[in-house]
Amino acid sequence: MWNSNEISMLLEACVTSVYMTLASTLMAYVIGLPVGILLVVCAPGGLKPKPILHKIFDVIVNITRSIPFLILMILATPLARAITGKSYGANATIISLTLAAAPFIARLVESSLLEVDKGVIEAAQSMGAGTWNIVLKVLLGEARVSLIVGLTIALGTVLGYTAMSGAIGGGGLGDVAIRYGYNRWNTKILLETVVLLVILMQLIQMAGTKLSRKLDRRLTD
Repeated sequence: MWNSNEISMLLEACVTSVYMTLASTLMAYVIGLPVGILLVVCAPGGLKPKPILHKIFDVIVNITRSIPFLILMILATPLARAITGKSYGANATIISLTLAAAPFIARLVESSLLEVDKGVIEAAQSMGAGTWNIVLKVLLGEARVSLIVGLTIALGTVLGYTAMSGAIGGGGLGDVAIRYGYNRWNTKILLETVVLLVILMQLIQMAGTKLSRKLDRRLTD
């Protein structure tokens, strides 16, 4: 039913998809987390209201989020080539994935931080806590469960992006599905890549749910 070459190809594609997902999500959080925090801190009624700065970041996030991933990947080709030396493959795709995921993550972070009870923030302010102490110890601390849920959503979304990137030589399971499944009319390969993507998605969801429950003090004894 399976030969060694097919198994080796699918396993290698699986590892590549996981690598692209984790690396690009990490890099996207390096960009998206600070932007999400700034959107909350600088918002009207925030800890340090700066309407102009907030509007600038808000517009940038909205614009980048509105660009479809495949189009963004094509637009990012020159940048990917300049950084990695190639316009295709896993490392080049990570650049595009990062650019696509960062604004999405910024919104996830913003949404999580806005869920924090205003009373907790006001209590910290009344005790003389500075802005960044409140951000680090109150906002991020109180929103940690929601942030983990957001991370789980982000990982699942980026995994889906990696599959789409196969359309233009991105590598991973999406590339195998298109080159060896769709283009060669090999339904078996196509279904196998789908099953592997579903399994990876379920593993991400299970890990995220378990971690969020562990960090939620309301669910601990």
